[in-house]
Amino acid sequence: MKAVLANRKDAEDIRQKLLSGGLFDRKRKLVEKGDYVEIPVKDFLPVENLTFIEQEQPEFYSPKKTLADCLDIPDSKKKHLPAGWQVLGYIIIVSLHETVEIHKANIGKALLSLYPRCKTVLLDRGINGRMRQPAREIIAGKDTLTIHRENGCIFKLDTMQIMYSQGNLAEKKRMSRLGKGEIVVDMFAGIGYFTIPIALHSKPEKIYSIEINPVAFGYLKENIKLNKVEDIVEPILGDCSVATPEGLADRVIMGYLDAQEYLGKGIKALLPGGILHYHEAVPEAIKSRPVERIVEAALKLGRKAEIMKVRKIKKYSPGVWHMVVDARIG
Repeated sequence: MKAVLANRKDAEDIRQKLLSGGLFDRKRKLVEKGDYVEIPVKDFLPVENLTFIEQEQPEFYSPKKTLADCLDIPDSKKKHLPAGWQVLGYIIIVSLHETVEIHKANIGKALLSLYPRCKTVLLDRGINGRMRQPAREIIAGKDTLTIHRENGCIFKLDTMQIMYSQGNLAEKKRMSRLGKGEIVVDMFAGIGYFTIPIALHSKPEKIYSIEINPVAFGYLKENIKLNKVEDIVEPILGDCSVATPEGLADRVIMGYLDAQEYLGKGIKALLPGGILHYHEAVPEAIKSRPVERIVEAALKLGRKAEIMKVRKIKKYSPGVWHMVVDARIG
């Protein structure tokens, strides 16, 4: 087994260089030997300023167990086991194929064995209604309240009552870099998915965060306090069709995927030159639809929309994409 012998203070920089060059052996652990570290590599190579050695006592990672490894069910059913699941704080949320749902209790126990720090597994059956309430069932454990940490932010939520998508993390990180010194309106704010990262990282002058679901609104208020952004965020309980303020925002976020009927309200909230971030679930066959809707809504109000960027965020369902359009409204 081959390795590079590195001074402890230089070890991480060297490991990163070996990793980027495809030389680092991920199957073995780094071995500390006094002031030095043995960094496992796949082969001896003539690299300047590196000392290559033959390891006397290599240390290997144990093969990672899979969900299928933890279950005693027929092989014909194992192919229907989920390939992935969502971990929110101490809660695991999983969707199951109907073929294996009969084994849901054992699947729940198996997932907890794979994630010893987690305490509950929920079976997810989708999101229902205008309040975006999840349909879920406890299949292992009992406590559904959790604290989820993401991008330096803290989110408290009850996972039986509140949805949380990790699939748009890149979009939330992007938004967390926008809005410095601005007045922002976050329509459909939920528990603060966009509000909290923007308030914490960008330091806008003010964020008006509107949410109609009283349960989500309660967690929005808690998360504002947990992240110490009370001086920036003003939470508003209400329907965006009524509660959205007009003519004061530099930036408006419409993060609900079925919000086309509220486009006029979002545009009215913006000052001339303000930016709209409009989310929509869009079939691949009509991917120009959100742009057309924004342009049309602006024209109806005697205003003009300049499309800045259109982005695909993630696959929402077969043939349908979660998309975001950034538009400057004149």
